[in-house]
Amino acid sequence: MLEQARKRTYRILEKAAHGDVVSRSVDLFLITLIVLNVVVVILETVAALKLRYHHFFHYFDVISIAIFSVEYLLRVWACTVDPRFRSPFWGRVKYMLTPMAVIDVLAVAPFFLIFLDFDSRFLRAARLFRLVRLLKIGRYSRSFKTFGNVLRARKEELIINVFVVLVLLVIASSLMYHVEHERQPGAFSSIPAAMWWGVATLTTVGYGDVYPMTAAGKVLGAIIAILGIGTVALPTGILASGFAEEMNRARDRHRPCCPHCGWDPHAPPRSTPTAPTLLPEVHISEDVS
Repeated sequence: MLEQARKRTYRILEKAAHGDVVSRSVDLFLITLIVLNVVVVILETVAALKLRYHHFFHYFDVISIAIFSVEYLLRVWACTVDPRFRSPFWGRVKYMLTPMAVIDVLAVAPFFLIFLDFDSRFLRAARLFRLVRLLKIGRYSRSFKTFGNVLRARKEELIINVFVVLVLLVIASSLMYHVEHERQPGAFSSIPAAMWWGVATLTTVGYGDVYPMTAAGKVLGAIIAILGIGTVALPTGILASGFAEEMNRARDRHRPCCPHCGWDPHAPPRSTPTAPTLLPEVHISEDVS
């Protein structure tokens, strides 16, 4: 009986069968609660609303924390249904270290910090972690899962691109420091200070607060800006290609096919091979004289 309840809880919270009304209702309820929590965090920054609805915001936060805490405990209790976390103890420990389980903990942790003796400034900053609850939607959104699959599939290319950008940033900042330091000792006082200009230039933002004044610095800045256009825009192409491949894989997974021959009914009609035409047998008799 207990095992059946654990399996049912797992199906409701993790993997629901198609047409499971209860699981779908729970997902919609949790998504709505997450969105409302983010809205409350935003509204609390308005002084007039916080003063007027302080008690409402507090009680809503308490109720939300209770629901999210129960959800997390149920997930930990039911996770042993998954073969990856079958062990009663170490399986649950392994589950609690998964990214989504860590997000669940971060979503409720700031509330419990009020019971600990922390600096009030740290508590105010920690309360912003309530926005992490928005990441919990990734459990229920196919789009978030697709984005995660794309990042995992293209992580090598993205890491290489980030490395190239960092190398270019260091080189550009170092060169600009040596070119502009004598002319602008305040703006380009060091290579780390010049990196602020490098980031603004490579990303083509160009705030204009720091800019080269020497002729060599302007030429160097133009070259770096042109290189930044291609280098910083490269992840867009990588992600676009990854999304296209993921969409094709998803379409192939959901394409119906015959379980016996593997034929896809939506594929172009196959040309039926025609049987070879058999010529009638011709018996040649020899004229024996």
